[in-house]
Amino acid sequence: MVVLSASVCTRQGKALVSRQFVEMNRLRVEGLLAAFPKLVGHAKQHTYVETDSVRYVYQPLENNLYLLLVTTKASNIVEDLGTLRLLAKVVPDVAGGLQEHTINENAFELIFAFDEVLTAGGYKEEATLSSIRTNLIMDSHEEKIHKALQQSKEDAARAEMQKKAKTLQEQKMAQQRQTFLSGQAPSGSLGGMEGFGGGGAPSQGGMFDQFQGMEQQVPTQQEYNPYASLQKSAAPVATAPKVLAKSGMKLSMGKGGKKDSLMAAMAVEDNLLPVGGKGGGMDFGFGAPAVAPPPAAPSTPLSLILEEKISVNMNREGGVESCEVKGILNLTANTDVGAAAVITVNKSQLPSTFNYATHPKVDKKIYEQRGVLALKGGKAFPVARSVGILRWSYNNEDAAPISINCWPEDEGSGRITVSIEMELTRTDLVLHDVNILLPLGTTEPPAIESIDGQYKHDPNSGMMCWHFDIVDSNTNPNGSLEFSVAGNNSDAFFPIQIGFRSQTLLCPIAITGVTDSSSGSPVPNDISMSFVPDKYQCA
Repeated sequence: MVVLSASVCTRQGKALVSRQFVEMNRLRVEGLLAAFPKLVGHAKQHTYVETDSVRYVYQPLENNLYLLLVTTKASNIVEDLGTLRLLAKVVPDVAGGLQEHTINENAFELIFAFDEVLTAGGYKEEATLSSIRTNLIMDSHEEKIHKALQQSKEDAARAEMQKKAKTLQEQKMAQQRQTFLSGQAPSGSLGGMEGFGGGGAPSQGGMFDQFQGMEQQVPTQQEYNPYASLQKSAAPVATAPKVLAKSGMKLSMGKGGKKDSLMAAMAVEDNLLPVGGKGGGMDFGFGAPAVAPPPAAPSTPLSLILEEKISVNMNREGGVESCEVKGILNLTANTDVGAAAVITVNKSQLPSTFNYATHPKVDKKIYEQRGVLALKGGKAFPVARSVGILRWSYNNEDAAPISINCWPEDEGSGRITVSIEMELTRTDLVLHDVNILLPLGTTEPPAIESIDGQYKHDPNSGMMCWHFDIVDSNTNPNGSLEFSVAGNNSDAFFPIQIGFRSQTLLCPIAITGVTDSSSGSPVPNDISMSFVPDKYQCA
């Protein structure tokens, strides 16, 4: 059989869909279809008519539509009728109906279906309705595998992109915090929280000191200070010219000394304690604007420093997800007398929940028996060099001294209301200079609804600092802050960073004796303790 054309047409011979399988020009196709209404009869369901050149095999459909095959006169009429019956099932199945508008809407799908039944040249394929459906769907297992692999690659690339974007955002926020805390333009690598967190004593020059650095480095011209209302005024010298330490002009040493003496006198008058630090920080108003004195020369043969650092990660509801405490006992021999000393600690009273480790050069046997820290073989400690002789660590949620609960709520009007609660969870500690640093996601100042403690806002970095001078079981054991700020992204307020300093350790370690290794006589010494956060955040 050879089918020249397969069409769906109206009673008047108007072609809705027509597919040619041999080379035919448009005029001939339109002429054959226009002649069909004049030749068609009315009495037959499946019928055909012939002309001198072609044969019309047709079947009436609903709504005065016809399914029409134009074949050669030599074509097998039986096969043509079988093809006609198959196409009569295909048309409503593909088009979804036998209305003229559905035929027009699915014209291309019908042409594809005709191509599944008849090949180029007009020959019938061995096809069924189900196989035609499958072929039209073009479902391919290999294609599915390819698409799955492609999708997995896209998902991996998207995840990597989001991870890098998050890393860049964290680095950007860290840089902003560093700029905010140091009061200087950022330099060097991004990231890190230098300038934030609690440090040790002021003479240690820790990160807390950078955060608390005062007016030893201030501009030569009077700058706008948004925190002036929280500072204690000392007229008329409060507006005296100030000096930039790392940029701009510097006053002579003599003038600087007079200014520093004046500021120190003001601090004493206002009963403010100096909090010095290395470098020069931005003036946040949370301390005395006095220059820290240079560290004094050691007055004892031996200096001992017990230091603990805590790393905490909290969720936004205040739950502690990870908490680690690391402590170290550092010894510095200032003289030969101090180098020959041995240290005794209250080992028998130390809790087993902490992990302890001595320096490899320390005689561990003597320590385990008597709690004495001394070098093996009776050797002396190095002079004028700090060495760590004992370490301890603790991993448990109950070590976190402060919990933060932050709830940003979108008001739907372009502003976000933020409610934050702070609670002291370790009532055995006394925390000084507690600073809770919040990113705002905008440079606009927040509108404070209620607050316990004090706050400062830096418009350049879009950061706000919530401050308490002291937090313990009697003073500010908990506090709340509520404010609103422009924005619509509740994630912009995280991570929240927390800084403080304390002279109370979590580990109840104590120095019970410092004696000479030979004579057993007491060795004069000075002991200092510090507990500060290494990384304390709520994200």
